[in-house]
This record gives sequence, C-alpha cells and structure tokens, in this order.
Amino acid sequence: MQFLETWAITQYVGRVSLCNDLADPILNGDRSALARAITLVESRRAGDAQAAEELLGKLLPNSGKAIRIGITGAPGVGKSTLIETLGMQLCNAGSKLAVLAVDPSSSVTGGSILGDKTRMDELSRHANAFIRPSPGGGTLGGVAGRTQEAMILCEAAGHDTVLIETIGTGQSEVAVYGMVDFFLVMLSPAAGDELQGIKRGVMELADGVLVHKADGDLLPAANRTAQQCMLAMRVLHSSEQEPPPVLVGSSITKDGIPELWQYIEQHITQRQQNGGFEKRRSQQAVEWLNRTVRDSLLDELTASPNAKAEFAAAQLRVADGQQVATAAARDLIRRCQQR
Repeated sequence: MQFLETWAITQYVGRVSLCNDLADPILNGDRSALARAITLVESRRAGDAQAAEELLGKLLPNSGKAIRIGITGAPGVGKSTLIETLGMQLCNAGSKLAVLAVDPSSSVTGGSILGDKTRMDELSRHANAFIRPSPGGGTLGGVAGRTQEAMILCEAAGHDTVLIETIGTGQSEVAVYGMVDFFLVMLSPAAGDELQGIKRGVMELADGVLVHKADGDLLPAANRTAQQCMLAMRVLHSSEQEPPPVLVGSSITKDGIPELWQYIEQHITQRQQNGGFEKRRSQQAVEWLNRTVRDSLLDELTASPNAKAEFAAAQLRVADGQQVATAAARDLIRRCQQR
C-alpha cells in the first residue's frame, strides 16, 4: 500500500514538473519546448495525457488571440506551395506563423512520411515560422487527433497566425471547419471533373475558394474553372446576399496571393464586428467537447479486460454475420453499463 502511495506521489510530482518545465518556455516562445509539448499532447500514454491536460489548462488563458485558417484541397493542388508563399509574405511582414501540416497515414502500417515540411524549405528556415507535421492516423476530417490542442499551444507561444493544412478534399474534410476562423478550399485548373467531384458539404462550408496554379498555359483554364465554380457557389449559397468569393492565384508568380490574404483579413474583421467571430469560436469549443467525450467513452468502453473480451466477441459475431452492428453495439454498451 505504501509503495502504491509513493508511486502515485512520484507520478504526480513528475507531471507537475513536466508542466512547469514546458509552460514558461512556451510562453517565452521557445520552439523546442513547443515541439515537445505537441509531442506530449499527441501521446496516447495515460500518464502523458494527464500531464498534457494540466499543461493545456495552464496555457489556455494565453491562447485564442491568433487567426486560425484551414486549407484543404485535392492532393497535388499545391497546398504546401501556397502555404510557403503566403507564409513568407506574413513572416517577412513581422507576423509569427505556425503551420500544422497533417499527412495521411498508412492503413496497413500506420506510418506516415511527414513530407510537408520538406516542401516548405524556405519557410521552415524563417525565424518567425514554426512548422509541425503530424500523422493523420485513423482520425477522420483531414486533421490529426490533437490538432486543436496543438493550435492552443502554438497560440500560447505567441504565434498570431495558425495555418492548418489538411490531408485532402473529401466529405470528412468538413471537420477542419470546426477548428478555424477561415476555411479555404483550393482547386486546380484543367482538372477535368474535379469540380464535380468536390463534395457539396465542403463547398457549402468554404469561406473562400482559390483556383491555384493560375500561371503560364494554365491561366486560361484557371479562369474557366473559376467561372464554373462561381456559378456553383451561387447555387449553393443562394440564400445569402453574397456567396464566398472564388479567387485565382499562383504561388509561382505570386499573383493573387496578396489579394487572398487581404480578403481573409477583411472577412475575419467583418465577423469580429458583427459578433459572428465569437459565436463561431464558442460553437467550435462545444464541438471540441463533444468529440472528446465520444473518444473518451470509446476508450473507457475498452479499458478493462472484460470489456475488451466482450468487444472482441461482438466483432466476431458481426464479422461472421451472426448479428448486425447496431444490435451488437447496443448489447455491448448495455453490458458495460450494468457493471
């Protein structure tokens, strides 16, 4: 008994020490401490989770002051190239930028290449920029499992702009909308039926659309794609006075990129003035709670050996066609509640 009490005290002291060791350096803008803190919040170890919660609680009052921007688009559309061009523009103007880049993970090995940082070579060397690639893992929505927590840490470290690069366009990409102040959807010119393939849920939530790679021989195609997209946005946003804009730009020539940032700033300023900014932030905080509760309930459900065994048995019944998934899930939850 005394051993357990000593162990518990040691664990508590260790968590408090880790929290204190990271909190002050992060508030002072220490990039190494910020990187360690993000690794901590991404950890799935129980002890790390408690330390991460204490650290986030301590830093939360110092967060929330940054502009949060989500960027999505099909693979190859040039998300990383745009972020480097836009990021260099912001950093050279004196802004402190944090980039949270999410790479897809293998469904076989669970590994991830984490190559986004290598595609932002110039930006990654800038003193005002912090780039953190993270694996998407099994998390839906084009973002990593702890992207929201990482964003709070970056804001506490003094970054006034946070860019979230998602995995790629799909219906599940709408999850990033629940984390950002501005949601940008990127399209490629001359991509055939790409516009038709973009999911309606993503386009309806877009605060703006950028037709990228609008340079050289692709410029006429980019203008045509923009015209088609504008017509589609008018239909999707027919109840609004003015649909979100469709812009044309190139990260190579840098044409249209300053105008894109100007519109983002105007959009956020307008929302701040009409109260929509705080309302959206409040809704996002509630959505974050709801997601966390769902994830925590699943973890609790499978925490004990008995629950794991029952879960495995339910999976076998469903796999063998003996029971439908909805009935198996209901039985599993009922048994766990009866304990």
